[in-house]
Amino acid sequence: MDYKELAEKIFIRIGGQENISHLAHCATRLRITLANNVKIDKEDIKNLKGVLGVVESGGQLQIILGQHVSHIYSEIDKMLSPNDVKTERKTSNKTTKKSIVSTVLDTITGIFTPVLSAITGAAMVKVLLILLTLSELVKKDSDIYITLTFISDTAFFFLPIMLAYSAAQKFKMNPYVAMTLGGVLMHPALTQLKATKGSLAFLGIDIPLISYGSTVIPIILVIWLASYVERLADRISPSSLVFFLKPFLTVLIMAPLALTLIAPLGVYFGSGLGFAINYINSNFTWLLPVIFGIFSPIFIMTGMHYAVTIPLVITSIATYGFDMAGAGFLMANIAQGAAALAVARLAVDRDFKSMANAAGFTGLLGITEPALYGVNLKFRKPFYAVMISGGIAGLYVGFFGVKRLALAPTGLTTLPIFVDPENSINFVHAIIGLCISFVMSYSLTTLFMRKTDIKV
Repeated sequence: MDYKELAEKIFIRIGGQENISHLAHCATRLRITLANNVKIDKEDIKNLKGVLGVVESGGQLQIILGQHVSHIYSEIDKMLSPNDVKTERKTSNKTTKKSIVSTVLDTITGIFTPVLSAITGAAMVKVLLILLTLSELVKKDSDIYITLTFISDTAFFFLPIMLAYSAAQKFKMNPYVAMTLGGVLMHPALTQLKATKGSLAFLGIDIPLISYGSTVIPIILVIWLASYVERLADRISPSSLVFFLKPFLTVLIMAPLALTLIAPLGVYFGSGLGFAINYINSNFTWLLPVIFGIFSPIFIMTGMHYAVTIPLVITSIATYGFDMAGAGFLMANIAQGAAALAVARLAVDRDFKSMANAAGFTGLLGITEPALYGVNLKFRKPFYAVMISGGIAGLYVGFFGVKRLALAPTGLTTLPIFVDPENSINFVHAIIGLCISFVMSYSLTTLFMRKTDIKV
């Protein structure tokens, strides 16, 4: 694939530099916020060779490129002026107004997507540590164990500071001032006072001694409010003093407000979400795996998969050390890959057979967009087979309470995230579940489809 050529074609069709307010990418999608999306021909973009699909969700144009996305992103980024797209510009009056739901989904996705790589990297270190411990290659009292433990915990513990940066970019605030506010919540003095059962007050107002490590909601609320305070400080500061007066007022006002009111409220809200998750996991272990086993492809199609799942999963893992939704995602991903492989076996056209095989194997590894858009959704029947198989396999893993112990994409290469040192059968049930998903999806697709159905 000629990445530069495809990037140029996409660049032209989305209106060039003047029409790009913000450019980013995740594992498989180019995510573009446009200044004016009225005249964009999505079908024209979708028909480009190398483009798997185009979705408009949460105010973003999402161009699905599969594993090639980082290369295309780099090529488009080279076409942009250095200072033009790093922060979102004011959009044209012709831009379609976003609904409240779209705005919320776009905000959640924009905040959490940039930190996923750090969380995933740390999570895989934790998985490695579990495997080394179970195989008795590393003892729990060894220096290696201690070192790998704090390495694997770092991304989760300092999550508020990372989220402060990405939230600041979304709320159009100075990211370094935002990180300072995140650092205030993480200051060791708070942890020490909490450990010694001390007390703290500011101007007579008690500061709740709460550990904010690994929390997500408090810092998002703090930065959202701080963005308004910063804009107010900018307006009231004389131009000759704005350089230091704006950050001074922002920190002086927001830090005490965060410690005394906003962040504690966020913790209580997060505790409520955690309680709801725990109630579902304790009383309806099958529910989340079935929901995500069935509807994961639809969440991906609508671009809602990050917005719907990441806050839920991070809250669950940070609070309880595991999440139940991951098993459902694994079942859905395996079903997606299996269906594409079944279509590949039936296909006559050699180029399409090769593409479907590649998409199928990629799906088994956890990247499902090539299989979803390039194969299964195209013929519909494999798509239905995927949802049926993902749901039934999700019911199996849900019935046995299969847990994911780290946040990482779910596929064959990341199966160790289901290794539970306290419950060895957890991994066995995950393997049985994915076998059910694969066999069912492959068989149903073969049953539903005929060679004459595959017209490319």
